[in-house]
Parts: sequence; structure tokens; C-alpha cells
Amino acid sequence: MNKQKNIIRVALATGIGLMLVKFAAYLLTNSNAILTDAIESIVNVVASGFAFYSIHLAARPKDSNHPYGHGKVEFFSVFLEGGLIFIAGVLIVGKAGYNIFFPETVGNLMSGIGLIAFTGVVNFVLGTYMVRQSRILNSLTLQADGKHLQTDAYSTVGLLVGLLVMYFTGLAWIDIALSLGLGLYILWSGYKLLRKSIGGLMDESDTKLVSEIAEILQRYRKDDWIDVHNLRVQRYGHELHIDCHVTLPNYYDLNRVHDEVSAIDDLMNTHLHADTELFIHADPCIPACCHYCRVENCPIRSEPQQKEVRWDENVISKNEKHVDYSSSNSFR
Repeated sequence: MNKQKNIIRVALATGIGLMLVKFAAYLLTNSNAILTDAIESIVNVVASGFAFYSIHLAARPKDSNHPYGHGKVEFFSVFLEGGLIFIAGVLIVGKAGYNIFFPETVGNLMSGIGLIAFTGVVNFVLGTYMVRQSRILNSLTLQADGKHLQTDAYSTVGLLVGLLVMYFTGLAWIDIALSLGLGLYILWSGYKLLRKSIGGLMDESDTKLVSEIAEILQRYRKDDWIDVHNLRVQRYGHELHIDCHVTLPNYYDLNRVHDEVSAIDDLMNTHLHADTELFIHADPCIPACCHYCRVENCPIRSEPQQKEVRWDENVISKNEKHVDYSSSNSFR
């Protein structure tokens, strides 16, 4: 968690510096497009400040009021960042629309282009580093902040191309067109972050994560684990909460069931690269499971194994034993 805080501190300090550079470029050029980039930098600074606080809060241990920890605050951080980006997009589009009717004179373009190019390189390098670290540290906040900086860098490339075209052609309307295009792009980026944060707060299924869990279970599955179903995942900051049903041979005693459940717990915590809490409901097998059961020398088998069920995100998410896909009946 300290590493996340240090990364956010660097992002915050860098954001403040780049914001000042961009406003200096605007004062030099009076370019509406450069002002667009500078306004978005204000969002970067505010978002990085809240991201630092959210990571600090998410690191607090579980307590009686927050039995699942404080990790959900990261979704609020993403929501704030997405909201600020969206508002900045609205302001930018509005300013560009205003300048269609009341244009401003642009000058000193090459000086402004040099400053903006510098900020774009810094944002891309820092944003890429933050996205990579977010995967290692399993931090949604770092991912959102890094993606935002990358988005800023990509928009800067478009801005630079447009400014260079305007410099060599002398077409002043390019400045307004650039501002409008960047404003709409920023609006879309803000919407995607808002959508992601709301999905997280509503515990929307993370299909990519469920697919990763299914792949781990499939790769390391034991014959004793006859069936896995009704698997659900919730994200709490850098921690994951997983609950599912596992079908085991009905003649296992409680100690053996506990050992198998613990083996699945260890498997997830070893391969998911995240602190994972599992709640596993153990189901006893039923005769209808025999046709896909892999247990050898089973003393109660009613029929030989006839098919292989591959565990993927669709199979393990269903709230039913995988007895007969063609049947409307399900066994809980």
C-alpha cells in the first residue's frame, strides 16, 4: 500500500507541474485548443489528490462497521475522476462553441507546441507506469489515474498535429475544431470511467476476472472437485471476495471436505495475485452427477463418466449443477 501512495504522490506533484506548463503555453499562444489541454490538467491534479486519500482509506483494516474493509472507496475515487473529466469536457466544448462566434487571435505557436509536447511525453510515461503497477498491486485507483494520464497523452498527440497544421497553413479555424474534437473525446473518457465506477458500486460481474478464476480452477482442478457453480466475485479495493458452490463426493467426512475447501482457498490466493477471501458452500454429489464425475474407483458410482465439463466463466457462474444442459431443471 505504501508503494501505491508513493506513486500517487509522484503523479500529484507531476500533475501540478504540468498544469502550470500548459497554462504557460496558453498564455504564450492564446490558443483555445491548448487551453482545453490545460483545463483537463486541473482535473488531473484534483483526481490525483482524491486518489491519494482513497488509497490511504482503502488500506485501513476491517472493523465492525466495515467487515469487508474500506476498499470500495476506490470506486468513489474513479467516480469523482470520471465526473470531473466529464464536466471538463462540457466546459471545453462550450468554450469551443463560443469561439466559433467570437474567435481569438493565436500567436507564438512553436513555443506553445514545444511545451505541450513535453507534457505529453511525461504524461504517457507516467500513465503507462501507473497502469502496469495497477495490475501488479491490483489497484483500481492507480489504473483509473494511469488511464487518464494516457488519455491525456493521446489527446496531446492529436493536439500537436493540429497545431502544426495550423502553424504551416495559417488556418485559424483548426484551433476551434481541435478544441471541439478533444472536448468530445474527453467527454467519452469521462463517461467510461463513470460507467466503470457505477458498475463496481453495483457489484456488476467482472467477466474478465471470472474468466481468470475459471482458467485457474480448470488448470489445477482435482478429480474430487466434481463441480463448481454459482461463483460470484466482489472487489474491495485490492482485495477480492469470492463465493461459490463446490460439489464433492457425498461420502467424504467433514475433515476431508474442509481439506478440499482449503485447497481451493490456497489455489486462489496463490494464483490470483490478490488478497482473496473465499466462502465455499460444499454440496454432496447426487447420482445425476455420475455421468461427468472424474472420481476414480468411486464406491457409489451409478454409471460411468460419459462426458467432460470444461469450467469456463459461463459454466461456473450458473447457479446449478451441470447435470444436463438441455434440461430446464437445476439442482441447487
